[in-house]
Amino acid sequence: MKLRQWQIDEILAPIYAEDAPGIRPVRTAVVSMGRKNGKTFLSAALAACHLCGSEAEERGEIYFAAIDKLQASKAWAEVKALLEAHPELSERVNIIRFSKEIEVLEGVGKGSVLKAVSADADSKLGMSPSFVLCDEAGYWPKRDLFDAFDSALGARDNPLIVLISTQAKDDAHFFSEMLDYGTRVKAGEIDDPSFHLSLFAAGDKDDPWSPETWAKANPALGDFNSLEQIERMAAQAQRIPSKEADFRNKVLNQRVDGTVRFIAAREWNDCNLGPIDEKALEGRPCFGALDLSAARDLTAWVLAFPMDDGTVQLLPRFFLPEFDIAGKSDLDRVPYDLWAKQADARLTLLPGKVIDPALVAEAMADDAARFEIQAIAFDRWRIEDLKRELAKLSIQLPLEPFGQGYKDMSPAVDNLEVLVAQRRINHAGNPIMRMCASNAVVTRDPAGSRKLDKSKASGRIDGIVAAAMSLAIAARHEPQTLPACLLAA
Repeated sequence: MKLRQWQIDEILAPIYAEDAPGIRPVRTAVVSMGRKNGKTFLSAALAACHLCGSEAEERGEIYFAAIDKLQASKAWAEVKALLEAHPELSERVNIIRFSKEIEVLEGVGKGSVLKAVSADADSKLGMSPSFVLCDEAGYWPKRDLFDAFDSALGARDNPLIVLISTQAKDDAHFFSEMLDYGTRVKAGEIDDPSFHLSLFAAGDKDDPWSPETWAKANPALGDFNSLEQIERMAAQAQRIPSKEADFRNKVLNQRVDGTVRFIAAREWNDCNLGPIDEKALEGRPCFGALDLSAARDLTAWVLAFPMDDGTVQLLPRFFLPEFDIAGKSDLDRVPYDLWAKQADARLTLLPGKVIDPALVAEAMADDAARFEIQAIAFDRWRIEDLKRELAKLSIQLPLEPFGQGYKDMSPAVDNLEVLVAQRRINHAGNPIMRMCASNAVVTRDPAGSRKLDKSKASGRIDGIVAAAMSLAIAARHEPQTLPACLLAA
């Protein structure tokens, strides 16, 4: 195996740099690039290096994890082939084909074992990994196996977990979260020497049909990644619209899934204008909206605060039943269990198997005591249950009905779209709002009016529905300026 200079400079050198003899500061490394740039072969080489090479330790546990059993078998076969190509290595190991394991019998790394595992299996317990390679993690169906590995690293003195993949297609995927975190580390926003990111990707504004753009995401272009093949794929993607998203994702390494969304991810991300200080909002006028869910689903309560500079601060709160939250996370393919532990997600897990409207009413009453709520838009779905609970608390809130059909939702959708485009909303990067925004789709009636459509969405959109309602109710209550001809002289 002959390493290319870019592999050394951009990937290996920073990951394996030492701050003390034999001690690496990096514990988690994320490497992302387009397809066919040698990711799997590089992964196999790293696994072999930690199994019986220069990075090996006695009785080490090396895991090569892939999306499913088939890919795990292929990855294991790459390591096997690499070892068998070098007799000085193959003579020291025992290759167990049935269980897809390789154990070191003597020499460096004696007692170490490499195992191939699949991400679609149940998470593994009792592990003590010294090295983990997560192959194409951006396409794993769930994050359980990664979390199991990540939590088990502490048992070793010098562990390392490496995720190598083309980008996931959506923001909510755990690999996208890792990339976003790494981007903030590289930008100096977060001080975390234990985390390294090597990202090769085209920019959102780059020309997707330019060879210069292709090279950004494909460091092996013209070497072992065929330029002619990418030219052919680009030509097809230009002529066949359905292929463009796949080209952008797999070749340009962009976070694109091909679904036409109501709000572009870039525009939504541009509306992260900074943290929201709830204390500073106390006593300010605001407008609320409640999107009550079915008994077991996500409920969203959003407050919109018009600010003096013309922007609107969005303060969302979300509620889910605590029962089987892990199963709910798997079903929706988002980390509700993790978000519940993050203060900025503002997700409250309610005891029991269903949403208790009494607890939602209490949360709304608490906010009414802190903020000057002028009006609250509500959908009529299950609202009588909530009204009964508010009556028990002797709380009167300024509730205003808000239909979910085209009549009420069309102007709300238009208003939200304009505010996002003008960057006049601050959502502070709330991860659940981001999920809802990325899932949101609209449908049109024959007259061209639009509404947010939960039945057509790819996932939960409750937060974006409540945001649209809160902003619309705020617009309804804006003071109307009279024409000059009607003003008193």
